[in-house]
Amino acid sequence: MKSSASIQDYLKRIYDLTENGSPASTNDLARELKIKPASVTGMIQKLAAEKPALVTYQKHQGVTLTTAGKRAALEVIRHHRLIETWLVQTLGYSWDEVHEEAERLEHV
Repeated sequence: MKSSASIQDYLKRIYDLTENGSPASTNDLARELKIKPASVTGMIQKLAAEKPALVTYQKHQGVTLTTAGKRAALEVIRHHRLIETWLVQTLGYSWDEVHEEAERLEHV
C-alpha cells in the first residue's frame, strides 16, 4: 500500500491507541498528533472510505483498524524500526536518539 506520510502517521497512532482492544477517540488522536479534533474526523472518514477500508469509525464510539489497516500500520511500524536499527548499527546513533530521526526518515 502506498500512502501519504499523514496517513501513515494516523495508522501508527491508531495502532498504538487501540493495542489494548478499545477504540481510539478522535480527541485522543488529536492530542497524539497535535492537531484539531475536526481535522482528525476528516481524515478518519477518508481512511474509512479507502478501498479496502483502513478503519471503522462510529461517531462518539471511536475508531479501530480493519484487517487491512492493521496490516498497513504494521508495515509502517516495521519500516520505522528497521530505520532505527540501521541508524544504530550503521551510523552509530544511540538508541536514545534514533526515534525522532527515524520519524523524519521513514517517509522518504
